Amino acid sequence: MQIKLKNKNLLQTQGYIDGKWIGSKDKAFPVFDPFSEKEFAKVADLGKEHANKAVEAAHLAFAKWSMQTSFARQKLLMRLAELIAKNVDDLALILTMEQGKPLHEAKEEVVDTVDIVRWYAEEGCRIHGYTQVDPDPTRRVMTLRQPLGVVGAITPWNFPLAIAAQKAIAAMAAGCTVVLKPAEDTPLTALAFAKLCEEAEIPSGVLNVVPCLDPRAVGEVLTTHPLVGKFSFTGSTEVGKKLFAQCASTVKKVTLELGGNCPCLVFEDADIPKALDGTIGLKFYNAGQCCNTINRFLVHHSIYDSFIDKFKRKVQKLTIGSGVRSQNLGPLINRAAKAKVDRLIAEAVKRGADVLLAPKKEKGLLCTPAILAATPKKMQIWHEEIFGPVAAFYSFKTEAEAIALANDTRYGLAAYLYTENLARANRVSRALQAGSVGINTTNVWSITLPFGGWKESGIGRENGIVESLNEFCEIKAISTSS
Repeated sequence: MQIKLKNKNLLQTQGYIDGKWIGSKDKAFPVFDPFSEKEFAKVADLGKEHANKAVEAAHLAFAKWSMQTSFARQKLLMRLAELIAKNVDDLALILTMEQGKPLHEAKEEVVDTVDIVRWYAEEGCRIHGYTQVDPDPTRRVMTLRQPLGVVGAITPWNFPLAIAAQKAIAAMAAGCTVVLKPAEDTPLTALAFAKLCEEAEIPSGVLNVVPCLDPRAVGEVLTTHPLVGKFSFTGSTEVGKKLFAQCASTVKKVTLELGGNCPCLVFEDADIPKALDGTIGLKFYNAGQCCNTINRFLVHHSIYDSFIDKFKRKVQKLTIGSGVRSQNLGPLINRAAKAKVDRLIAEAVKRGADVLLAPKKEKGLLCTPAILAATPKKMQIWHEEIFGPVAAFYSFKTEAEAIALANDTRYGLAAYLYTENLARANRVSRALQAGSVGINTTNVWSITLPFGGWKESGIGRENGIVESLNEFCEIKAISTSS
């Protein structure tokens, strides 16, 4: 298979360390198109030695990069944003080819990335400390925020460009340098991103990308190397826990954006057309492969049957197929993802779930939408993150019951509710145990809002109009005696 790009330089298959493209065809791993499951590229399989070199290069580059003015860094990052905007179509095609999402969704991700880069480029000029009156009149006191050094980042396959930029550009804007390990399913998007950083003349060593097939060795370097001051990870809770434990050996600052088991509460007074559009739009976006997608639909018993009937009719109109063509849903990312969805459906049915819309048998990794009417707590689909186009419905009778059901999970990434009752919206949104809550909307991600989870959904926050770069800075308190 060949991928036809206007800018052929964007299809990079080697690692990027200290401004050099590194790797050989002798040690490489395949990248597959999830729709056809055919290989269309081979990417350099780097390892522990390369990761160590990347950290050392980033450490050396930090000395100069951190001492540049924030305005100098801003100028380079703005140039990068322009290059990403100029190459939207090619970046989207690379992303769709290796990830599978529909091309229009991939373009949305690239456009969002342009905004992410511009946002952080500007925020880098607004890193604040403070001065204050001290109880001792002979002293003046102040605080500074200074970049903390090398940032190790591991990014997922479901948003391979936006999340990579969200981590790397935030760190770079703060004055840090970065070693990025992209997901093994989607390394090409991150390498294209690195190529544009090179074209933007961002100095060597500021961004390093280390692709690999087996992430354990590189992950160990990023979590244990003494020169890495901060570790940032987006992925599953199980993997996040292991990486978090490894970071303890050097007491690194850590940001973890982990799994979700997000509920959506639909009350009897909800605006039903709005609730249908919002929930279907989120549930089946990226074929359900989003950490903040709806995992559990909780619907008031008085509208339960009618809501599901309307939901089903709309879902049956969704199209599925190759992401390169115009579709609502593309394939799942790999066979393990498909097997997990099949397992959760089969287990739920075995334990008594009613199949209201059965998934059709499709070739390869395509997975048609499924709708289940389930019983809380008795099946794994209640407890596990589905990560596929499966909508599981449950009913409730009272507001208190709905809140208890919504919070009955070890996760707390996002939650959603639909009601036209303002007092109820305020009560329920405060009671939900989640880092983000959408009231009459499922769009809770914004570069201006802090994003992260409660409980086992993570540690720390990314983005936000207030202190968005503090995660990449150390605080220094200064006292001066007169």
